[in-house]
Amino acid sequence: MVATNCKNRFSSADPHKVVALYDEFVALKSQVDSLRAERNENSNAMKGKLDADKRAALIARGQELKDQLAGVEERLSGVEAALQREGQRVPNLTHPRVPIGGEENAAVLKEVGSQRAFTFPVKDHVTLAEALDMVDFESAAEVSGQKFYYLRNAGALLELALVNYAFNKVVSRGFTPIMTPDLVKASVLEKCGFQPRGSGTQIYAVEDSPLCLTGTAEVPLGGVYMDRILPEAELPVKMVAFGHCFRTEAGAAGMAGKGLYRVHQFSKVEMFVLATPEQSEALHQELIDIEADMFTELGLHFKVLDMPSGDLGAPAFRKYDVEAWMPGLQRYGEISSASNCTDYQSRRLNIRYRPGVAAKEAGADSDGGAEGKKAGGKKGGGKKGGAGGSGGKTEFVHTLNATACAVPRMIVAILENFQQEDGSVVVPVPLRPYLGGMEVIRPPAKKQ
Repeated sequence: MVATNCKNRFSSADPHKVVALYDEFVALKSQVDSLRAERNENSNAMKGKLDADKRAALIARGQELKDQLAGVEERLSGVEAALQREGQRVPNLTHPRVPIGGEENAAVLKEVGSQRAFTFPVKDHVTLAEALDMVDFESAAEVSGQKFYYLRNAGALLELALVNYAFNKVVSRGFTPIMTPDLVKASVLEKCGFQPRGSGTQIYAVEDSPLCLTGTAEVPLGGVYMDRILPEAELPVKMVAFGHCFRTEAGAAGMAGKGLYRVHQFSKVEMFVLATPEQSEALHQELIDIEADMFTELGLHFKVLDMPSGDLGAPAFRKYDVEAWMPGLQRYGEISSASNCTDYQSRRLNIRYRPGVAAKEAGADSDGGAEGKKAGGKKGGGKKGGAGGSGGKTEFVHTLNATACAVPRMIVAILENFQQEDGSVVVPVPLRPYLGGMEVIRPPAKKQ
């Protein structure tokens, strides 16, 4: 089943190799344990009075065991590293209703609105933004390189408006607002299901450092509860973060990546949820509903897609994408997604919960309640077992993530869908309070 799942997800992972490495790891671990036990017995035999020949024999055997143990431990270390490396490449299992195949097999779950009928020649967002003095690609190319940009005037204000609009919408649904770091440890990226230093990676790694620039706030949000045990009563935990995203976009070129559509750095508002397995499917629907509500309110025409197996990446059990119509690019473009990653990330991040435990019991464990809570620094117990109490065996939480607003893609959709014949752009009504009441974006007044 696992091998078939890898094939369906177009993954190069080899589960048979993982099994072989695990068997080798177990055999070597057993050999190490046996040699260590024999070494200890040999050391104990040397205690007390012994004749010279007996002591010499024990010393020689001790040296022999030491050399053997060093060799087996070195082999064990290499096999363990290979096992971790190959094991991390194996993707999550797949929801039974997910379509099998590539992107062309995506199933349309919902379609909102319709394509606007224009009575004038349609411009793309690059032409519109440059004429309105909202973006500067040329200066960014000189300063940072291709696929970077400056937002100016109404462009800068529109980014802030979109971020504030999305934040307020999501926070009103019970999500805790968070500002996240842009740099994270490579180990945390790996635990979230990303390959920060592999070939073809989309991650920027910092040379001579364990840190990487994060490609999504999902990663630092996942790390918030790493190595923690939560009481069931605190689930679900809902967070929303503003973060800068950095992606190499290796191989991206042509019209598909024109202008603001595919860039190396952008701002994003991301939702992240920790839940029990029983809660996660309903929460997945809640996340996509939040996204659809916002895009409907903004007046966009879009489709909600159930993405096929070959487009899920490693962590997602099931993923919904939202694609908005972009008339200037003459195609639908992804503006958002929502994924249920089940326990794929939480097993690596070691985020667990104790069924049946109320929040007030979180500190009542064998390590001392007050000290456990202090060590964790958050409600819900300390690190590694802070949420003890009378509940049952701990289980891994499910993690979910969803994009509330990927700023550049939203700017593309707004400019192209709300353009007017004179080159101005009508501001969607929900954004106007965040733009000081601005109703139409026009070129800034010329300075005298």
